[in-house]
Amino acid sequence: MPAVVLVGAQWGDEGKGKATDLLGSRVDYVVKFNGGNNAGHTVVIGDEKYALHLLPSGILSPGVVPVIGNGVVVDISVLFQELDDLNSRGVDTSRLLVSSQAHIITRYHRTLDQVTERFLGKRRIGTTGRGIGPAYADKINRVGLRIADLFDPKILRAKVEGALDQKNPLLVKLYNRRAFDVDLAVDELLAYADRIHPFVANTPLVLNQALDDGKTVLFEAGQATMLDIDHGTYPFVTSSSATAGGAVTGSGIGPTRVDSVIGVIKAYTTRVGEGPFPTELFDDMGVYLQKTGGEFGVTTGRARRCGWYDAVIARYSSRINGLTDLVVTKLDVLTGIEKIPVCVAYDVDGVRMDEMPDDQSDFHHATPIFEYMPGWTQDISGARELTDLPQAARDYVQYLEDVSGCRVSAVGVGPKRDEIIPIHDLIHARF
Repeated sequence: MPAVVLVGAQWGDEGKGKATDLLGSRVDYVVKFNGGNNAGHTVVIGDEKYALHLLPSGILSPGVVPVIGNGVVVDISVLFQELDDLNSRGVDTSRLLVSSQAHIITRYHRTLDQVTERFLGKRRIGTTGRGIGPAYADKINRVGLRIADLFDPKILRAKVEGALDQKNPLLVKLYNRRAFDVDLAVDELLAYADRIHPFVANTPLVLNQALDDGKTVLFEAGQATMLDIDHGTYPFVTSSSATAGGAVTGSGIGPTRVDSVIGVIKAYTTRVGEGPFPTELFDDMGVYLQKTGGEFGVTTGRARRCGWYDAVIARYSSRINGLTDLVVTKLDVLTGIEKIPVCVAYDVDGVRMDEMPDDQSDFHHATPIFEYMPGWTQDISGARELTDLPQAARDYVQYLEDVSGCRVSAVGVGPKRDEIIPIHDLIHARF
């Protein structure tokens, strides 16, 4: 049975939970392999809406084992808040597994994240202020804390001391903040140890054994391709590997085990935070997409910037991730628009570019070259087969497939779990 990687093909918020739901009962494990509580998934089940930030969306599927992989940074207080909320609503969370090697977000990481953004002023990145970047920085600088450290107080204290030896002078002398007390920091972390211990596991071993046993494992990316630390619009990116390659390092499976890679992409484009966005709309149509699509961040509540579909980004995502399938979401939001623009290339100082510019300055100065598709007025939220869609909507979906470099295997037509049209099977093995 296959290992399936699920990634966002734009700047995030594409609705990756839709694809997870479509795979449904055929998935045995759902793995979050990167990021932290700096992004979220909204899952609507009947009349219930669930906002997940740190937990994999598989936590809501009975019989599925949700896994927080080694590539994730974990704010344990947020983890417990999410678990408590789900438990109070009758969701069984006992199957959760957390990698012993996942890094921990501490209070001093959150403080550093927030004061650094304020210090940057106009050069700010637009982070969520949740401490994700500083936690990953500590990981790379080899002064980070891992979940396993919670169970050895001496090692934990030594690591906290080492980290604060670096951070306290920075907080005091540069940012004019109070230093963190080592004892208080250690005590706060140790208070989590007993409760988290039952969830902690050697997750690379668990996942490889699951694949050996013929189980289906879904690797679910946080954020998205254009926010990837290597392949996104640097420096306006997240601090982790949000592309398909991140599933390998962030979970501990080998690259030869991945069978298919699903990219989730909106029928238009949104972005949260700072950075270039060639198809961004600044007029009433941008406001219309924002309101009609409910484009407000699950984690931060921030309004998302909205623009038309960008096929240049879609082709780039397809190539970088090795996409086998696209799931197009929020097609219903475009209902009622007479002519729908699609960006097929960029104009950069009079030069047409059909692919992503390699130079950051070129991307900043890119203006979209549009082609136009006719719209439709019929309500499509009840469509469950491709033939249920009006011809113009079907033509739009086919056009997106033609210009995006990857087949469209499903189309979302509303926010609810069952408001999706399957076109091709999303679980398929390469071999």
